[in-house]
Amino acid sequence: MQVVWLKRDLRVRDHAPLAEAAARGRVLPLYIVEPSVVRAPDFDASHWTFIRDSLAELREELGRRGGLLVVRVGEAVEVLESLRRDVNMVAIWAHEETGNGVTYARDRAVRRWARDSGVLFHELPANGVVRRLASRNGWARQWEERMARPVVETPHGFTPVSVDPGELPTHAQLGLYPDLRRLAQRGGERAAHGTLDSFLAERGAHYHTDLSSPLTAFDGCSRLSPHLAWGTISTRQVVQATRARVARAEVDWKRALRAFDARLHWRCHFMQKLEDEPAIEFENFVRAYDGMREPHFNADFFGAWKSGQTGYPMVDACMRCLAETGWINFRMRAMLMSFAAYHLWLHWREPALHLAKLFVDYEPGIHYSQAQMQSGTTGINTLRIYSPTKQVLDHDPRGVFIRRWIPELRDMPDDGIAMPWRYPALMDGYPRPIVDHAEAVRLARQRLSPYRRRPEAREEAQGVAEKHGSRKSGLKPTERKPRKRPVPTAQGRLF
Repeated sequence: MQVVWLKRDLRVRDHAPLAEAAARGRVLPLYIVEPSVVRAPDFDASHWTFIRDSLAELREELGRRGGLLVVRVGEAVEVLESLRRDVNMVAIWAHEETGNGVTYARDRAVRRWARDSGVLFHELPANGVVRRLASRNGWARQWEERMARPVVETPHGFTPVSVDPGELPTHAQLGLYPDLRRLAQRGGERAAHGTLDSFLAERGAHYHTDLSSPLTAFDGCSRLSPHLAWGTISTRQVVQATRARVARAEVDWKRALRAFDARLHWRCHFMQKLEDEPAIEFENFVRAYDGMREPHFNADFFGAWKSGQTGYPMVDACMRCLAETGWINFRMRAMLMSFAAYHLWLHWREPALHLAKLFVDYEPGIHYSQAQMQSGTTGINTLRIYSPTKQVLDHDPRGVFIRRWIPELRDMPDDGIAMPWRYPALMDGYPRPIVDHAEAVRLARQRLSPYRRRPEAREEAQGVAEKHGSRKSGLKPTERKPRKRPVPTAQGRLF
């Protein structure tokens, strides 16, 4: 019996472990609902909704091919040991996972169990993340090589196995609150490919400009992030489909889709950071920044930020939107994290955990790297301090998005939507700003400056660049010629 252990790869197409197992004998596809994962502080009922949808469809797809999806509730080692006793388990096949600390410890425990039990455990690459990477030099080339490999053919038939398939547990059975997000994306491989097809055929024409504003991003962005996060489609499938579309596209489409292609590359680039250094889920990239924000954590500020009651309309609208839809565009995610870090001076860990639960597309490798980048603790990135008022003027000047999510401001005139406190009689219970923008930014810079000047901080930052920095030029960071003046970018400007 060849067990295929499914984790963040809930599909039948381009699934190397499934194909390899099918070529060697009877296949038992297995999904383990792990209480330790469900109880973790970054897991949410909306995650289980997406996973459960995907598993239901996967069970159907495997059934059409004579296969059987087995679902068990329990910790991985216990479930696998029970199966080993019940069936003649020869090997386990799985994709490599760059997950959170819980799944990282779990994978190590399974490897030890497999070695001690005499069960072969094969882990295959899932995307462009390279396990046991010796150096970032050449990583981009390896990513391209993986993306260029042929899509793995789906096995057409499986030998039936006599095992109790198990039920897909409900939210209540897992001790989760009901998922009330009616506007969140649903899971499944069919939805993933339908989303990709609509993006490449219709929605993606202006991706490079639509991605910045919440007014245009919901349609203009690919919306593939939850499907990539939970593996209902592979990165390689998306890259190859995108490049095939670019090859026959007109000029405007080429520009948009090449920008999207670059984002797919950067997605794995950030995941590689957590793969190489799992501690960044919990610790600052630059440990010389330890203690900078932790003693100043303000629970009232954190509560206002979480509930969309900061008094800054774009911040609050984005947070309320996330609570209902599970998605917001990248620029607004960056603004939310930056506001928490600089305006409210909150250490990144608690805000990151809250956002992890809100994001249906939560991907740990991207999430913690970005949380730290937007908080200024990586040591190698430009400080990103966003003006919430300017974000309104740039991306929602007439307040269409804001009025949808903050009905208290429905009667606010357009010229007051960025700064409603100028019209106090029309605020209808909406709060005044909990901090003054200019004063908060001044204080943040004042607090941050002595930490950045520390020799140990600069030394650690150099180490971060050597280990995690991009290598677009092919040179190590220490070999590059420094610019005379930083060049602002859409993601790097100080607002």
